[in-house]
Amino acid sequence: MMKYIKMPFLLLWRIWFYILVFVTIIVLSPILLVLTSSEKWYPHFWKVVRGFSYMLVYAMGFRLKIEREEEIEKDKSYLFCANHTSFFDIWLMCVLSKNPIVFVGKKELVKIPVFGFFYKRAVIMVDRGDAESRRKVYTMAKKRLTNGTSVAIYPEGLVPEEEVVLAPFKNGAFSLAIQHQIPIVPQVYFDCKRLFSWNVFKGGPGVLRAKQLKFISTNDLELKDRRFLNKKTFDLMHNELSNDVLYMKDTNKAKDEQEKIN
Repeated sequence: MMKYIKMPFLLLWRIWFYILVFVTIIVLSPILLVLTSSEKWYPHFWKVVRGFSYMLVYAMGFRLKIEREEEIEKDKSYLFCANHTSFFDIWLMCVLSKNPIVFVGKKELVKIPVFGFFYKRAVIMVDRGDAESRRKVYTMAKKRLTNGTSVAIYPEGLVPEEEVVLAPFKNGAFSLAIQHQIPIVPQVYFDCKRLFSWNVFKGGPGVLRAKQLKFISTNDLELKDRRFLNKKTFDLMHNELSNDVLYMKDTNKAKDEQEKIN
């Protein structure tokens, strides 16, 4: 009974999220147009995006609990890898890094009104079904990895089903890190799936916990080592998630619901 009472409030809460995103983008659009017109302006664009991300976190009723096993250095480039369970993952990553990050994102998000216009101007877009598009990511990333700008990839490729702890990683992120000899920064998000699910009738305000794990060096590694690097990163992140009680409780709940449907 309580579940059905909460549904209208959760729907209004989600609508509030989209209002915040689209109204803010429209209000800031003159500034965003200027800051996305040239790559040299990207660090300033990042500051605006990061400030907006903080606003979005607190305006949605979330609080942050962030643990960092290692801190990033200013003016140094990294490759950020995080688990992908929610549309809120993007904003959480923006909050976690003072250094500018360029996202490698799927082409389909360009279709979102207003958001998509600036999305295609700011990210490295990839069509995961097109081999040529995937190859171009390496060239585009090389241009952006300067003056402390980093690249972020969600290595699962697509958002996995809620009952999956962590989907297998694609090798592209690790090939990129080795090619450019930049450290991998594994980040684990424990609560986005539970508090901001793709199901609009699930979730709600609460504490968003994130953990930045020790960095993984790519020094002296070659492209042939990308599968080793993939497994090492996957195992670290999977271990953190599978040992978190709240994350696993939600994952197992989703698994039980899926089994009932089948």
